[in-house]
Amino acid sequence: MTTRKLILPIFLLLTILLICCSPQLAPKLPEVTEAPAPLPMENPDAPQSPEPDAAENARSPLALKITNGHLMNSKNEKIQLKGMSLFWSQWAPEFYTFETVKNLKEEWNINIIRAAMAVEHNGYLENPQREKEKVKQIIEAAIDLDLYVIVDWHDHHAEDHLQEAKQFFAGIATDYGHHPNLIYEIYNEPLDVSWSNVLKPYHEEVISAIRAHDDDNIIVAGTPRWSQRVDLAAEDPIKGENIAYTLHFYAGTHRQELREIAKIAMEKGIALFVTEFGTTNADGDGPVYAEETREWFEFMDQNNLSWCNWSITAKDESSAALLPGTTPSGINRKENISTSGKLVRDELLESSN
Repeated sequence: MTTRKLILPIFLLLTILLICCSPQLAPKLPEVTEAPAPLPMENPDAPQSPEPDAAENARSPLALKITNGHLMNSKNEKIQLKGMSLFWSQWAPEFYTFETVKNLKEEWNINIIRAAMAVEHNGYLENPQREKEKVKQIIEAAIDLDLYVIVDWHDHHAEDHLQEAKQFFAGIATDYGHHPNLIYEIYNEPLDVSWSNVLKPYHEEVISAIRAHDDDNIIVAGTPRWSQRVDLAAEDPIKGENIAYTLHFYAGTHRQELREIAKIAMEKGIALFVTEFGTTNADGDGPVYAEETREWFEFMDQNNLSWCNWSITAKDESSAALLPGTTPSGINRKENISTSGKLVRDELLESSN
């Protein structure tokens, strides 16, 4: 073998050894890493912690509940709320303000305000955003002033507007349901329609839409014949917690006969809430029936029934609490308060004594 033939294999061997022993030139193998530990699986049956807002609501001194047919406060004491209802929102928008609510609290001694959101007659159905904004202003005023607020679906045909009502109340519950100030009135005054076949199914669907976002605030369900036949609701009540039933009266039209119907309903164990009453005839006009109204005040006090008077408006009719031309800033001036308004305001002020 020649010297040239020996040199070539030796050179190749040295080259291979140099590549394998040098960390810069050696091929880099993929790093071996430890597999990550598997994530723990969630137990769908494990109890869930309550949402912070819901827990805060339950602990609030403003929290309400219904027990054995009575409205109760956070100390498990019977409570009676007394206040005023605003007028149809589309026809008296000037009173849907913080100033109105503040003046009513400070000078009329209300602890509850009712926002009567019109549904028909150029109300929510035609102008949903406009009317909802008015209601939200009253809700936020009540929260700021530590008052209760009734959000009223002011309608006489709500069974025909079920989807709209569900959407509206679901939105209100989402935005404000964590505040204990809120009370839902989901049907103002049904006409003479069936409780079990028409009204109860409507209420159950709207209640379900609310309870998806608000577990415990009070819901008030309208009853047949302009919210007078509470006895029919008492025969077939809605299943669920913190549900009351609407009783409405106008002192010139509805007297002892309606009080007897209310007694029957209460004896059967349901809670009643007078979300609207008037001192006049049922049409909102005519004489102011002071003595009949006082009989109703006595009845409501005896039975711990909460109430709102119809209504804060300056319309030229007897049930209006204010005289024509009155603005929110003038609510407290005696010369601006009507005969009906003075009767109700005196009752409210007397409640603070």
